Amino acid sequence: MAAEEAEDQLAWEARQRRPAAAAAAVAAVGIFVGTLWRGLALGDRPSSGIVESISRAEQPGPIGSLPSLRIETLEFYDERAASVLLSSVLTGIGYLALGWALTYLAVAVRARRPEFPRFVVYLPLIGGVLQAITTIIAAFGTDSAISTFLDGPRTVDAANDITASGLTVFATILGLPGALALALALVFVGLNAMRTGLLTRFMGVLGIITGVLQILPFGGPLPVVQCFWMLMLAVLFAGQWPGGVPPAWRTGKAEPWPSSAEIREQRAKAAAERRGEKYEPAAEPEKEPVTAGPSPSAAARKRKRKRR
Repeated sequence: MAAEEAEDQLAWEARQRRPAAAAAAVAAVGIFVGTLWRGLALGDRPSSGIVESISRAEQPGPIGSLPSLRIETLEFYDERAASVLLSSVLTGIGYLALGWALTYLAVAVRARRPEFPRFVVYLPLIGGVLQAITTIIAAFGTDSAISTFLDGPRTVDAANDITASGLTVFATILGLPGALALALALVFVGLNAMRTGLLTRFMGVLGIITGVLQILPFGGPLPVVQCFWMLMLAVLFAGQWPGGVPPAWRTGKAEPWPSSAEIREQRAKAAAERRGEKYEPAAEPEKEPVTAGPSPSAAARKRKRKRR
């Protein structure tokens, strides 16, 4: 990158640093609180009995016209619809903020690593917007379908139609590319930000794990790891990182992290300087020349001659 381009990039990053830090913090709080709020609102919902469902299945004739066993559960959901909708809106805002914060990091990565694919810069916003729309539409669609069910005959067939409503199906279809785009963005941006020195090795690896958890949410419904990473990202963007901000943020160039051998050498050099000694790197051991021995075929011919 030319000197003028580097200065322009650093100036842009300085202007956008505070909004990006705020966005990362909003993402962490919004997604965590929204998910927790929804879980608490629906935590004590009653469930239909499995034994009664099996006994119904054994009865002759169609069961679609019978009263649904999920009526009590759906009434419970309807009573807490406002909490579910508000928590979903809060989670959606968190996903939008995550898209913005991750885009800021992606732009910084591409400025220091030209081979970083341009389309990946747009993945965070695409994934964040799609995830936000999916979360909000799914909540409104489910609430509308449950209200229609409770106002109707409340039969088994009517209960099965809840998941087949237009908004619910649309949210399901939209959610897959959104989750995939956001996961790829987290993995690629986290990996390349670590390679350029914008993220520490710990933050880079944790960002990759966050992307994997976007598709495979191990560890329960609460996104603890994901939100912790976003909160640490806010601290980094705000310039409050423990030990100082990585050099790549100040120079505008890629500053790859040193290897383990280089770190040991730096520590040894610093220790020698503190003792007032001249540091001399350890010389690599010389390799002894390997003399080529007789080939197996030649040794076999010699043994044959001795026998004769």
